[in-house]
Amino acid sequence: MVNEVQGARQIPGEGYRRWFTDQFFDLIVWYEGGEPDGAIAGFQLCYDKFNKERALTWRRGKGFTHEKVDDGEGPFALQAKMTPILLPDGEFDAEGVTRRLREQSGAMDQEVARFVLDALVGYGRKK
Repeated sequence: MVNEVQGARQIPGEGYRRWFTDQFFDLIVWYEGGEPDGAIAGFQLCYDKFNKERALTWRRGKGFTHEKVDDGEGPFALQAKMTPILLPDGEFDAEGVTRRLREQSGAMDQEVARFVLDALVGYGRKK
C-alpha cells in the first residue's frame, strides 16, 4: 500500500511537498504556496522503482513529461555512483500504472489519490 512519508523534505521556492511511497511507487505532490491546503501545482509519479524506473511528471500549465530514471550506477563494481538523472523515455503505460496505483492507494489521502488517478485517466484518453 502507498503510504505518506511524514516529514518530507521541503525545498524553498518549490511549494509545499508531500511524499507517498511503497515498493513500486514514489509519488511527490507539490502544492501552491507553503502549505498543503493550497491547490495541487504538480506531481511526479515514479514507478517500477527496482526494475526499470520511470517518472511521469505533471505540472499545472505545462502538462506531462515521461522520463526514465538513469540511477547513476556505472557498469563497473568499483566505479563511483553518479547522481541520478531523468532522460526522455517512450510510451507510458497509463492503463497499467493507473490500475496498479488504484489498487495500492487505499491508505493514501483520498483527495490526492483521486487527483492523481484522474490525471492518469486523462493522460490515457489523450492518446
